Amino acid sequence: MRFIFALLLLCSLSVNSQNIYPQDYFSSPLDIPLVLSGTFAELRSNHFHSGMDIKTQQRTGLKVNAAADGYVSRIKVSHFGYGKALYITHPNGYTTVYAHLNRFAPEIENYIKDLQYNKESYEVETFPKPSELLVVKGNLVAYSGNSGGSGGPHLHFEIRDNAERPINPMLFGIDIKDAKLPTITSIYAYPLDENALVNNTNQKQNLKLIPLKNGDYVVKNLKAYGNIGFGITTWDRQDLAANKNGVYNIQTFVNGSKNFELDFKRFSFDETKHINQLIDYKQFKTNRQRVQKLFRVNNPLSIYKEVYKKGILTVEDSTYLVYKIKVSDFKNNTSWVTISVKGEKSKSAELKPKTKTPYYIHANKSTILKEKSVSATIFPDTFYEDFYMDFKVNGDTLTLHKDIIPLKKNIKIAYDVSKYTTEDKNKLFIARLSGYNKTPYYTFTKRESDTLTAYTKRLGIYALTIDNEKPSILPVNFKKGQWLSKYRYLKLKINDNISGISNYRATVNGKWILMAYDYKTKTLTHDFNDGIIKDTKNNLKVIVTDNVGNSSTFETTFYRK
Repeated sequence: MRFIFALLLLCSLSVNSQNIYPQDYFSSPLDIPLVLSGTFAELRSNHFHSGMDIKTQQRTGLKVNAAADGYVSRIKVSHFGYGKALYITHPNGYTTVYAHLNRFAPEIENYIKDLQYNKESYEVETFPKPSELLVVKGNLVAYSGNSGGSGGPHLHFEIRDNAERPINPMLFGIDIKDAKLPTITSIYAYPLDENALVNNTNQKQNLKLIPLKNGDYVVKNLKAYGNIGFGITTWDRQDLAANKNGVYNIQTFVNGSKNFELDFKRFSFDETKHINQLIDYKQFKTNRQRVQKLFRVNNPLSIYKEVYKKGILTVEDSTYLVYKIKVSDFKNNTSWVTISVKGEKSKSAELKPKTKTPYYIHANKSTILKEKSVSATIFPDTFYEDFYMDFKVNGDTLTLHKDIIPLKKNIKIAYDVSKYTTEDKNKLFIARLSGYNKTPYYTFTKRESDTLTAYTKRLGIYALTIDNEKPSILPVNFKKGQWLSKYRYLKLKINDNISGISNYRATVNGKWILMAYDYKTKTLTHDFNDGIIKDTKNNLKVIVTDNVGNSSTFETTFYRK
């Protein structure tokens, strides 16, 4: 019977040809009122948020239920990202995703632990056969948690179509109470060519935004000339939470005619990286403010709809126009901004020339920059636009412009390290220097003979860094020779201050044991309920290795009845 059910599920996957998202097909994955800490497609660092983050009352361990009948099609356990994640494929072709879990339901938990012990690895990914792990709508599949890259206890919930594109779960009838208008916090105007002006200058302008009593906004007395565009910072707040979440739709109008739209209904993972071209990336990196540009420049994002002249306004001298911005949340609560624009070509404009360097980067061409023992290879179509790059080398420190320009592809950085001793070569890595104190952060580094290479999608300052320090390993909840018969967990802290943790391995009496690693708390945890440790006297051995190969070993003895 299970085989027949699974076969029916498989056959139905190709039938996903609906034009309307099914209503009442998916139920809430939690048994509590749904309150969000994050909405679909809101702006995150380097990506759009691909689901809804549901609050779990500041705790872990809430029951997570299958949103519909189906089968477990994928399970992934990782230190970062989604942490413990479960994927369920449904007969209508959609897949639901449940992430940052604490643990899985017993049948699934046993399935994945068998795999972890077989592979001797905490991090695993598997794709069960359709007949292996069938689930029923409303039945327990997991418990909520805070695993992976989660910033606090919650359930990350997604609905994807059969092309693996995430879709706003609210479109399927997952209801969130929201009667509040979106909030607009700033409007920017951008001169977009060498002749364009905004308020008598060719520099971006933060416009004075005036709130009205009805929840709308106005900008008065804007003077402009030539090709200009606008940008907006905005957020939405639902009824039951104070979180500042993303909006659902943004449209703009010129003299009553629609000329631009951003529709955050669905996107693909392949395109989410282009978020850095949607926002004013320089503004974000320098002021931590995500300004969404309401004009399109060399950006393939599918969320652009009905874009007329790329959303760019051409303002002629001695003309008047009215520019309106409509910001909506999913419940169609709407806020408007009205901007009155007067066309004026000033003869005494404040013009700031572009900064020029010897290195002009053509976005569509390959470029190799080299100085002394350091080189940077830029591949074609790495950048969205041409620009002058700041490139210089001082000793082992590489300045590769400032991190204010978005990239589509990796840049290859290479160092010739032939001047170093063999011992030092084995401990060197390429680091990105960040913050006021220029703290080094490990960039995955590969060595071939006397050359170190690393790939990065961020401009900025890089340097050769050496790591001669071993990782630290400290017991948390036990000491040598202690009886742990009444303990559920065995915990240790591991840390590496320079290149970071690469891998770890733990054994008891020579047998591998599963230890979950939480990088946020730097903690390794073994669950005695795994049933692996059965002896009275137990010799624990933990080996931790950092990213350049420094290794530490911790050994002790504990007892259990």
